[in-house]
Amino acid sequence: MRAETSFEPIERASVDALRALQLERLGATLRRAYERVPFYRAAFDAAGAHPDDLHELKDLARFPFLLKRHFRDEYPFGLFAVPRERVVRIHASSGTTGRPTVVGYTASDVATWANLMARSIYAAGGRPGDVVHVAYGYGLFTGGLGAHYGAERLGCTVVPMSGGQTERQAQLIMDFRPRVLMCTPSYALAIAEELAKRGTGVGSSSLEIGIFGAEPWSEQMRVQIESRLGLSALDIYGLSEVMGPGVAQECAETKDGLTLWEDHFYPEIVDPHTEAVLEDGSFGELVLTSLTKEALPVVRYRTRDLTRLLPGTARAMRRLERIAGRSDDMLIVRGVNVYPSQFEELILADPRLAPHYEIHLTRTGALDAVTVLVEALPEAPEHARTACTAALEREIKQWIGVTVRVEVVEPGAIPRSAGKAARVIDRRREPNRSAT
Repeated sequence: MRAETSFEPIERASVDALRALQLERLGATLRRAYERVPFYRAAFDAAGAHPDDLHELKDLARFPFLLKRHFRDEYPFGLFAVPRERVVRIHASSGTTGRPTVVGYTASDVATWANLMARSIYAAGGRPGDVVHVAYGYGLFTGGLGAHYGAERLGCTVVPMSGGQTERQAQLIMDFRPRVLMCTPSYALAIAEELAKRGTGVGSSSLEIGIFGAEPWSEQMRVQIESRLGLSALDIYGLSEVMGPGVAQECAETKDGLTLWEDHFYPEIVDPHTEAVLEDGSFGELVLTSLTKEALPVVRYRTRDLTRLLPGTARAMRRLERIAGRSDDMLIVRGVNVYPSQFEELILADPRLAPHYEIHLTRTGALDAVTVLVEALPEAPEHARTACTAALEREIKQWIGVTVRVEVVEPGAIPRSAGKAARVIDRRREPNRSAT
């Protein structure tokens, strides 16, 4: 690997050196959690596990999982391993499904996070002096501030736009001419639409690199984004409970999955049903353990994200395959397990359809009904929509195994989101409601 593609020497470490560092840091994390967090002491004791039981990395499987509900049970500060006075920043989830999950950071944690985000931007091709347009949301959501601190740490000029105000986003991109755009992939498409209205697009935009995350997205969406914005679109992964964005990053020189920053996070893949640890290369649920966090160490956190661990390419560190979806986002439709990403792949394979869609689920009696609303591209002729409808219904039945009704709607009919796109509207608990 060429030295100039890495931000720090640890990225060039051998697998053996990484495993030794992980074992050392993992032991320290388990001791810190056990000694300083009553929840972990009780959970470890109940499982018959003690930090002294860790002799090799595979021994981590003896320890219990950390679940999202544990964050809510210990709300707000019960999982902190340092006095609250040492916590310099707090982030939290939206809390739309209950109490928010609260995470804290010491000054050292914030510095580590900024450094990992700088490493991620560098791996994506960003360099000191670049103008970085940040359109992730700022506030309790980790995306905006994570991107912001990382870009500053790298030595970039940051445009802290946050989400929303798409017309202004486009104007500032035209005026400030950033090289790097950071936002959700679905919002990148909304920005692309607004730039196109203003006559700025492929060939005339300053954008060269897009770093997109916070929601699952497909390879087909990457093609759409790159063709509309004329940039190289790269995936970034993270979650607030573990740190925020910057847990893993796709590297510009390979674009073959997300390099997991293994010097700070130890990964496992487990069967989401049996909870058994699976071999590398097996598809399952990602479980992460932090190796350097001070304020809130996480031990075997079940992320619910579905992926597989692959050998390193751009770095010796292992890669995550693109996140396919979440185990708790799986839809069961007439006994068939399906994920929204499966619909997206088929939609984006049709050149007449736009990457804006919604999946509506309703129930009549005991039967599920699925309606897929998807926009036609503005340039698609009116007569092509009937053909699109029939073709997509046929493809979904063949490849996903469920019967659906497809409605091809006018361009702009699907609501745009400045954050994570709401793809699924499940009304099966609301009887006698239509899909639309």
